[in-house]
Amino acid sequence: MLSFPAYQFQLRRQGQKNYIFDRIRKKYVALTPEEWVRQHVVFWLLDDHRVPEGWIALERGILVNGLKRRTDILVLNRDALPVLLVECKAPQIPINQAVAEQALRYNMEAGVRYLWLTNGLEHSLWKLGQDGPKLMEALPPPGEW
Repeated sequence: MLSFPAYQFQLRRQGQKNYIFDRIRKKYVALTPEEWVRQHVVFWLLDDHRVPEGWIALERGILVNGLKRRTDILVLNRDALPVLLVECKAPQIPINQAVAEQALRYNMEAGVRYLWLTNGLEHSLWKLGQDGPKLMEALPPPGEW
């Protein structure tokens, strides 16, 4: 069980595969362990943290050192500027230095103020600034981004 509240997901099975309805992309997507975590984060952002749906981008393409990559979740502010990058991993993947380095590489392109690393069980939230990254207890309300 992930360390999120219980949410009501729309699930379906087609053949041998399970799918989950993605509220942001407005379609069913393959239900992988990483997608399960991503959808919990999306529900938390929308329902519990009250982030407007239009501020959330999933699997947004970016270039990192000339290579095409995709952010798991990128949250914009009211000015359409990226403010939060969420790197989601499957629950069995530990949140470690390699995950942090991946997210920081993505952030060289995104340039966010907040970085959230999660596998659904462990969460690491950071505020990035000129004086270096600072570990945070909680994400500020969207109006403060």
